[in-house]
Amino acid sequence: MSYDISLRDPVTKETLEVDEPHFMTGGTYKLGGTKELWLNVTYNYSDFYYRDDVFGEKGIRTIYGMTGAESIPVLEKAAAALGDDVDQDYWKATEGNAKRPLFQLIAMAKMRPDGVWDGD
Repeated sequence: MSYDISLRDPVTKETLEVDEPHFMTGGTYKLGGTKELWLNVTYNYSDFYYRDDVFGEKGIRTIYGMTGAESIPVLEKAAAALGDDVDQDYWKATEGNAKRPLFQLIAMAKMRPDGVWDGD
C-alpha cells in the first residue's frame, strides 16, 4: 500500500509534466525517469507523517488541495521535524527514509508552484 501523490493542473486536473524526465523515485517508479510530477510513497512511513510535529491529524494528505507554493513551507517544516537515520532499504520505516520523499515533493513544488496536490 502506498500514497500516489501528484501535482495537477488546477483546471484540467491532469498530472503536470516537466520538459525533461526526472529520476525522483519512491516505492514504484518508471524506469528511465518520468516527466510527470508524481511520486509514490510507501505507507510504511505513515506513523511518522501523522505525528503532531510533522503533519498531524491528516498525515501527508495535509498537502492535498494545496498549491505547490502553499505546500513548500508545510513540507519543509515536516522534513525539519524528522531525523536523518536513512537506511538503504527504502521500505524500512525510519525518520530519514520518511524525510527523503518530502524533499522530492518540495523539488516538484518548486518546479510547478501553480500545480495543486492530489493523491491516493
